[in-house]
Amino acid sequence: MPISLRYGRGSLPLELPASVQPAVIRKPEMPRLPDAQNAVHNAFRNPVNAPPLSELASQATSACIAICDITRPVPNHLFLRPMIETLIAAGINAESITIIVATGLHRPNTGDELAELIGDSWVLDHVRIVNHMARDEDAHVVLGRTRQRGTSVRLDRRFVEADLKIATGLVEPHFMAGWSGGRKVIAPGLAHAETITTFHNARFMSDPLAANCNLRGNPLHEEQLEIVDLLGGAYAVNTVIDESRHLSFVNFGEITASHQEAVDFVSDYCLLPVPRRYDTVITTAAGYPLDATYYQTIKGMVGAIGVLNPGGNLVIASACSEGLGSPEFRSAQQRLVERGPEAFLQDILKKSHADIDEWQTQMQLKPMAAGNVHLVTDGLSAEDRKLTGVTVWDSMEQCLLQCLDQSSDKAVAVIPEGPYVVPVLKSELAEAT
Repeated sequence: MPISLRYGRGSLPLELPASVQPAVIRKPEMPRLPDAQNAVHNAFRNPVNAPPLSELASQATSACIAICDITRPVPNHLFLRPMIETLIAAGINAESITIIVATGLHRPNTGDELAELIGDSWVLDHVRIVNHMARDEDAHVVLGRTRQRGTSVRLDRRFVEADLKIATGLVEPHFMAGWSGGRKVIAPGLAHAETITTFHNARFMSDPLAANCNLRGNPLHEEQLEIVDLLGGAYAVNTVIDESRHLSFVNFGEITASHQEAVDFVSDYCLLPVPRRYDTVITTAAGYPLDATYYQTIKGMVGAIGVLNPGGNLVIASACSEGLGSPEFRSAQQRLVERGPEAFLQDILKKSHADIDEWQTQMQLKPMAAGNVHLVTDGLSAEDRKLTGVTVWDSMEQCLLQCLDQSSDKAVAVIPEGPYVVPVLKSELAEAT
């Protein structure tokens, strides 16, 4: 049976020995909306726990639309123009509409990359588009502190001061916050560095409930909901795409209720029960844009560990076309390699604020503790490979020969879509639900 793994902007064929029995773990076939444009307009006319978008816009003189950065394959080309046209028709001047790229602490998106992200030249020509800059002190408004954990909340001024605040995004599994989209686009997406490094510190990340597909008791999710309350509320466009990246679901409405509706829809497709664990698990970072850096690749590693036998081999294919990631992430990886996993963890647990991007290195500790991690890539330099902290291979074939030679188990789990699919043992899923 031919198997293709998502890799970069294309795919990587996976050829397994005849003696190996592949168990391919992928989403059940998802519905595709036959008329995406009509579905978008219908979402604006029939929102979740909110008036129609045109009515909201008629009561506003300014609007700020937050979009995810280039690391997420959000179908912006389907909804941004209809949204903006609705705002303008309701009386908001185009000059008073701002699209802000919710970068969090990621780099800004500009030039051709921004054009790719927006996906519609009309939008580029008609409204102002800016990047969130988390380290710009003057660009943020202090909203107070969260009640439960005391996080200092500072958000992008342009979003806070807009009459109509709309977050847009893709709802998919997230290895810290449970699910992406909705409130997550606001924080960390539009938050100041102080806010982000507080609720991404090691104590938050170490909480067992800060995990894929879990919102109940998740400390990040709870902080994000409090931040939305401090903001005074917002609205959201939530999208879900299938494995071929066609639109399966879209809604609009009050940010928390509409996000939960999207989560309810997508859960049955992404959180998948499996009968057993495997000595060898092969996964991906879901291809471009997520697998452009090793930083994002860690999500795929974490998503697969639920079906890995303790001490087994976890193999992940990722193009890493842009290299390791940020300079700060590189520094964290250097400390991991030099200090070792346990010493690294003990060091960061002492801090009230995480160093930028070291939370991703902390998350890498999970797959490292679960088994032996192997990265198959053609996108890292020799120096970068040393900083991954895992075994790096040029050839999937050579990697698998070694892994399979270490096991008598002839069954191998394969997850072609990486972190967008979270396999869980049936017994554990039954207990959780």
